[in-house]
Amino acid sequence: MGRKQVLAVVHTVTYGKRLLDVLSLLEADFRLQVVFTAPPHAFGDDVPAYLASLGSAVVPWEQATRMTFDLALAMGPRGMEYIKAPLFTLPHGANYLKRVTEGAHAGVAGLRRQDLMPGGRPPAAVGVPHHSELRELARSCPEALPLAHVIGDPAHDRIMASLPLRAAYRRALGLADGQKLVVSVSTWGAHSSFGRFDTLLPRLIGELPVASYRTALLVHPNVWAGHGAYQVRSWLARCEQRGIGVVPPEADWRSILVAADWIIGDHGSVTLYGTLTGAPILLTTSPEREINPSSPAAALAAHAPTLSPTHPLVEQLDYVAQEYRQEEYAPIRARITSEPGRFNRNTRKLMYKLLEMGQPAHEPLAIPLPAPLPLAAWAPGRGEASA
Repeated sequence: MGRKQVLAVVHTVTYGKRLLDVLSLLEADFRLQVVFTAPPHAFGDDVPAYLASLGSAVVPWEQATRMTFDLALAMGPRGMEYIKAPLFTLPHGANYLKRVTEGAHAGVAGLRRQDLMPGGRPPAAVGVPHHSELRELARSCPEALPLAHVIGDPAHDRIMASLPLRAAYRRALGLADGQKLVVSVSTWGAHSSFGRFDTLLPRLIGELPVASYRTALLVHPNVWAGHGAYQVRSWLARCEQRGIGVVPPEADWRSILVAADWIIGDHGSVTLYGTLTGAPILLTTSPEREINPSSPAAALAAHAPTLSPTHPLVEQLDYVAQEYRQEEYAPIRARITSEPGRFNRNTRKLMYKLLEMGQPAHEPLAIPLPAPLPLAAWAPGRGEASA
């Protein structure tokens, strides 16, 4: 039986995890064969092990560039000019939050010409989460505008579908009755929360009473890839003694975010997704030069309270819990996607159009997230943490 071949291009673990939501829309279709490949990337050292954990069929990059596929999916531009297939590109995070302010390639990361047309080659389709991105696209790369499709956001839809399971996620994490969960979130880069962890971590360890509070750390996979898992766990080794869960890069962070009572974060995608959960948010940093000024991250930075270095952490958590109003974040949440709940439908329709095939005859529903492992399983030095 002849099958059409779909190539999933995984530059980093972040891209790979995001691609799984897209690839799930092709499940149970015996007409298709999905294979993976991993191009060279500065943050790609962990990708081979990640793909092996999936049990996926992997084509070496050098071989993949000599083959022809019926569709290629990618969330980054690197090397895509060498792939022989209709290319469907998607963002690897929430919206387009970061900008480059210096050099010849300044602009909104992900919407610049070199992001969308690697090697000058146009893709078959560009997926964006919100209609507002079309304005930036018309300015930065008008050639790609006719190829753009507003498809929505997969993480948004999975989180929203999972909100009713919050109590179940909290039980799975091992939270006792009355315990509160603080989730500390970091993107990557010098201006991220992790860039300041030498000041934030002692506060998480020393100021939160262990009987009343549990803490989970969600650190961007690029931090793990850039420094190495050994070094990251070495820096965070003290967390084990305090029962803090250091969530490994391959784990799904979204159910943990749904379970949070507070989110302490920065200007990255995960903090922005936190606005969907109803948890109060404290910002550790919001570097203006790195944030796309028209993005919801800029709106969040202008609205959310900022962590104070001089006031006790518990008092600040109590303050934001009292002052936080979920409805105040509604305009920010609405900027994540203009197609809420419709990512699966829009994306599957587009992929099968590119494949020149009819869609399966069932509704592609957003499935609630699986329950997380207990926080204790992710303490540094435990065997489960490296599994």
